[in-house]
Amino acid sequence: QKEPKQRKGKKPNPFSIEYNRSAPPGASRLVVLREPTGTGRDIAERYELGGELGRGEFGVTYLCTDRATREALACKSISKKKLRTAVDVEDVRREVEIMRHLPKHPNIVTLRDTYEDDNAVHLVMELCEGGELFDRIVARGHYTERAAAVVTKTIVEVVQMCHKHGVMHRDLKPENFLFANKKETAALKAIDFGLSVFFTPGERFTEIVGSPYYMAPEVLKRNYGQEVDVWSAGVILYILLCGVPPFWAGQFCT
Repeated sequence: QKEPKQRKGKKPNPFSIEYNRSAPPGASRLVVLREPTGTGRDIAERYELGGELGRGEFGVTYLCTDRATREALACKSISKKKLRTAVDVEDVRREVEIMRHLPKHPNIVTLRDTYEDDNAVHLVMELCEGGELFDRIVARGHYTERAAAVVTKTIVEVVQMCHKHGVMHRDLKPENFLFANKKETAALKAIDFGLSVFFTPGERFTEIVGSPYYMAPEVLKRNYGQEVDVWSAGVILYILLCGVPPFWAGQFCT
């Protein structure tokens, strides 16, 4: 008679902070950022973290003040507890690599510093205090053609610059554009490269990512390239002019 099989315990996740805390002495802890150059260990040595500005799936953004200059910045802290798979870790690595790779541009938020400790990865960026493009559309109802043209020109220039340097954003939407300040003439800046990816001319992608309202049909067909950013920019233009999206979620199955 066969002995009953013993139940296997839950396999430890090497990408969870709990696994790293219980790792045997001498074992390496989870290191997210590949390039140690320019990455600090203790963010508190230079920056003072303040109140919460917003939060996403993996991280929380805080007001951040440079202790030496008193300059106000933003710090996106990504908890390692939330990075449960190798894909999650790679996404954070790629986001930092892309922000470091892109040249400084007046309409793309600037990454100032990176820090990594046992609990989180911290991305220190310029602070945009003017709120989201989404909120301004809601407040206005819709933009005039002239005002929409100004915003769209900025968005297209961002897309052009990203593509020129081999980066596909993949999540362009009004929520991912912030104004530098509350003035009507404030600079508009692209943020959140968490779903972005490097590409080469002619390369095709199959991963379904992005936000449904702004997602190109090719993404759902799992065969797309950098042109999907242009589609998203077109959807934003439609919303600027009309105040509503051109497609509703229920239509994606048709």
